[in-house]
Amino acid sequence: MTSEPSITLSPAAGRAVLISTILASSMAFIDSTALNVALPRLQADLGMNASELVWVVNAYALFLSALILVGGSLGDRYGRKRIFMTGIALFAGASLACGLAPTSSVLIAARALQGIGGALMVPGSLAIISASFNNDQRGKAIGTWSTFSTLTTLLGPVLGGWLADQGLWRAIFFINLPLALVALLILARSVPESHDQQNTAPLDIPGALLVTLGLAGVTFGFTEAPNYGFADPLIFIPLVGGLLLLGLFILVEARRAHPMIPLSLFRSPTFSGTNLLTFFLYAALAALPFFLALNLVQVQGYPSQQAGLALLPLGIILTLISRWAGAQADKLGPRTLLTVGPALAGVGFFLFALPELTAGPSEYWITYFPGALLLGLGMGITVAPLTTAVMGSAPAHSSGTASGINNAVARTAGVLAIAILSALAITTFSRDMTAGAAALDFTPAQIDQITTSAVRLADIPPPAGLSPDAATAFNNLVRASFVSTFRLIALIAALLAGLSALLAFLLVGREQRQ
Repeated sequence: MTSEPSITLSPAAGRAVLISTILASSMAFIDSTALNVALPRLQADLGMNASELVWVVNAYALFLSALILVGGSLGDRYGRKRIFMTGIALFAGASLACGLAPTSSVLIAARALQGIGGALMVPGSLAIISASFNNDQRGKAIGTWSTFSTLTTLLGPVLGGWLADQGLWRAIFFINLPLALVALLILARSVPESHDQQNTAPLDIPGALLVTLGLAGVTFGFTEAPNYGFADPLIFIPLVGGLLLLGLFILVEARRAHPMIPLSLFRSPTFSGTNLLTFFLYAALAALPFFLALNLVQVQGYPSQQAGLALLPLGIILTLISRWAGAQADKLGPRTLLTVGPALAGVGFFLFALPELTAGPSEYWITYFPGALLLGLGMGITVAPLTTAVMGSAPAHSSGTASGINNAVARTAGVLAIAILSALAITTFSRDMTAGAAALDFTPAQIDQITTSAVRLADIPPPAGLSPDAATAFNNLVRASFVSTFRLIALIAALLAGLSALLAFLLVGREQRQ
């Protein structure tokens, strides 16, 4: 929330604000949703193992989650339009590098730059809208922005799947270039600058460095552990060091006069409960689509475009009932909805664990559709009441900070979930593949090759010298092992959602119940 009066804009200037913020936000939403579906094709084209594939997702999410609060503060201090435009330009330049990347290392480095650009860009959309419209117009403007953001989120997987099927996954990144150019031109010509004139607090640089390095250490440790083992100093030192830095981050934030994350907000049981709920539920919500795309394309035989449609019911139902759920939260309070919603989402995650090997898209309606349906219903009931509870549990002058913290918690949860569960997935898949190969009487050399290549998960190449019958047995083993691995991930997601429901029941609204 801005502390200076909102600018009174002409209708044309108001449209310019909305168009530029929607275009910029679309880049981030399309990237995050379309890329998941294209991951199998990307992995095959660049010959990536599963750890590298995780880094393609997490290099972006890591810097975005760690720096998003800093990005918002920079906008308030140095000009929201200026920082927003800087973020757009950096995001677009990094997108070009992603699209041209010849190797996985270059792609991962470019994704990290995208994350930094996103941290400058993402907070700016709503901040500029809030600063540019008065109270009578702001709700309608945010609603318009939200509608188009939801639309791009829904279309992202469909677009990503279609491009992947055409062998054009790089175009997912190139799409950002014209969007960025138009947004920058409109911002430069038609959108006024705004600052928070009362914000004289120094930037929390120590906090930003500690949380970034801490998350990077933990993420690196879990992501690369399957390649080296937890006892290897290359893994052990970053992992322990990252945890220590995150602990030091909490101590520093507790002592700073103007912290990036005011820990006093967590004295509210509702604020603590909603953020814990967010962490566990969004961890599950980040991990399942990552592995679902690999399962559908590489194992179940879905074309990428149809895999992109698999979670469409989730987005549609969430969109249809979010407004109703928000109204119910106003009447009933958020606690009931935040208990029921994650519980239903947990049932949805559990339903994803039930299908084994299927006949492909023809069986979607009796295999993965029920899970997508329940997951959409659960998230639709959860999202609006969650925002209401977070904002209502913080003092009015801290509402913007509270919203930013919750956003950062959701993104951090995704980073850690994908890193930790990918390590578990690789370990589980490798174990099943090795045991299965031994049962099939593969030679020791072939078993060693399978064990070494298991880090590619379902994209694992067959060992040399297999007979046709052995090759068929190997392919069946790969599919069965990955399905078993995916089922474990889905069950863990269900447990995380159930824990979220329990936390809501125990903590949300506890102030009023005491």
